[in-house]
Amino acid sequence: MSHPVRALMAGLAAWTALAWWPVMAQQATFPSRPLRIVVPYAAGGLSDVQIRAVAEPLGKLLGQPVIVDNKPGATGAIGTQAVATATPDGHTLVFANNGFVMTPHLNRQAGYDALMDFSPVSRVSLTPMVLLVHNEVPASTMTEFIDYIRYQRAPVEYGSVGTASFGHMSMALLAQAASMKMVHVPYRGEAPLLLALRAGQVQALMTPPSPLMMGAVKEGQVKLLGVASVRPAPLLPGVKPIAATVPGFSAEVWFGLFAPSGTPAAHVARLNEALDKVLARPDIQAKFASIGALAAPSTPAAFHDITRAESARWADLIRTTGLKVE
Repeated sequence: MSHPVRALMAGLAAWTALAWWPVMAQQATFPSRPLRIVVPYAAGGLSDVQIRAVAEPLGKLLGQPVIVDNKPGATGAIGTQAVATATPDGHTLVFANNGFVMTPHLNRQAGYDALMDFSPVSRVSLTPMVLLVHNEVPASTMTEFIDYIRYQRAPVEYGSVGTASFGHMSMALLAQAASMKMVHVPYRGEAPLLLALRAGQVQALMTPPSPLMMGAVKEGQVKLLGVASVRPAPLLPGVKPIAATVPGFSAEVWFGLFAPSGTPAAHVARLNEALDKVLARPDIQAKFASIGALAAPSTPAAFHDITRAESARWADLIRTTGLKVE
């Protein structure tokens, strides 16, 4: 190899090292203080249980405590907006779900743009919704259920834990996809919703497979007709996907971490790497499974694509149904 070529290669190696040095330095100094993860919902829910299971081992890997801060209100907008305006250094994050991308489409006063104001860190978990029906609904398959709804003279009522909740939105999506006429009835919480279904006050609902709901199925109080995933759900063996009857249909609750837009890529990468290790732990996976969630980490780029696709999908449903929450 000639001397000029060797000199050129040496120069390139030195330039590469210098180019990567700021990234490596940022990774080495981050985090420099405790991290705060905002949960924009009340304590005790699925969001809260998951992130509190992750917080301690994540903090140990990062070398700093992880503080969970519940900031409920305005269907998640209050806590989410607080993170959108936080210093973009990776020390303040929001643990969000599908409502993160839905709320700005539902409420013009949400105060944030899900796609512009945040840097996705990683998806954390995935939970497919399940379709439950009242025991006296004459259907044991999705085909029979759809036929039953279509042939009713008056629209059949379905319930959810609240207007614009994921249960509301996913059932509206199914009604649209299967050309069913249905009327939404909101309830204040999971327990009164289940009571309404058992009593026949509503005929159906879409819900995460929580211990309360799946316990009612096991005891024969309500019927389980399908799971809203395109493929069979690992945590629900033997339950047929709704997509087998309504091609392409899916309604899965995802949870994930977001940092404010402008957070250094090196900080996002450090968080993603640490979170991936935590979610690979069998005890964490078992904790998630106990509440019907599957640990499902992703790269920041993949999570970016997921949130964009989800935003477009739910925006289309909200536009066609005219649903608004002010």
